[in-house]
Amino acid sequence: MKAKSALLLALLTALLCARAGAAESPYWIDLTDETLSALSNAGETIIEPIREVPRHVVLLLKTARDELGYTEGRGGVTKYGEWAGDPKAEWCAEYLCWCVDRVDSQYGTNLLTVVYPRYSSKNIGMRWFLKEGRYIARRGTVPNYGSQWYIGHRDSIGKNGYIPQPGDWAFFAGSATGDTTHVAMVEFCTKDKDGTVRVYTLEGNKPDRVQQTAYLLTEETILGYGTVFDLADLVLKAGCESKKVLELQQKMADVGLLDPSYVTGVYGTHTADAVRDFQRGQGIEQTGVAGHETQLALATYVVRYREEHPAYWAVTEPF
Repeated sequence: MKAKSALLLALLTALLCARAGAAESPYWIDLTDETLSALSNAGETIIEPIREVPRHVVLLLKTARDELGYTEGRGGVTKYGEWAGDPKAEWCAEYLCWCVDRVDSQYGTNLLTVVYPRYSSKNIGMRWFLKEGRYIARRGTVPNYGSQWYIGHRDSIGKNGYIPQPGDWAFFAGSATGDTTHVAMVEFCTKDKDGTVRVYTLEGNKPDRVQQTAYLLTEETILGYGTVFDLADLVLKAGCESKKVLELQQKMADVGLLDPSYVTGVYGTHTADAVRDFQRGQGIEQTGVAGHETQLALATYVVRYREEHPAYWAVTEPF
């Protein structure tokens, strides 16, 4: 009896030691033991997200992961293309959009066209995120806009300065035109002992199946990321149209710098003139472009304005 108890204790101790030394799957995804072992052997550690991964992202990643191994049929036909209305479509975007729709259908969420786009053609997905105000360029600047910075921060986001978060969509360009030719969803990122960061994605049409792929953070074909969270601001100027423009206009209208009728989300001449007038009063170069310095100055101005105007102190909600 004592021998059996000693043996049982030894086995239990060995099991506990093995678990203590083994890598554990992060809470937002259920990685296989094989994947965890491969990461451990490569000296890679999974990077914790900067914010808690939302439930809908956890569900989306699970849904997308469950599709691993799916292979297109004869002639390039896929169920994702059929769902999108083009059975033979180049189906990287269709796969992700199908997964989003699947989560909506199974769990009663409202993600498609709200948190994520529904699209098929090149560039549309990236432009959708940009218009929603949730896009960060890998190279540090957004074409036709300019530089970016984390909200409220004084330093710009440099090249490869953003580590994508679970649920972000990575957009790739396969040619010098800069058009998006591929899209993938970020599952997690890792860092090795040398500080090298890798981005692990789930993606379709790679080249004929759904699979997990790892890229260096510095991968030149990655244009940028459509983000789950609103994390960054960017230069705004005439011709821009987005939620970021709408937020800028609303701030200016709230403090009497812009007529409310021009709060449209489109950066037109009236917005440029109002920005130029604000810059003049702040001692900033009068360009009419709402750059980094101008937007930070406006944020400070709005806070001070509200502190000095009692109307903003009124209690609008009942106790």
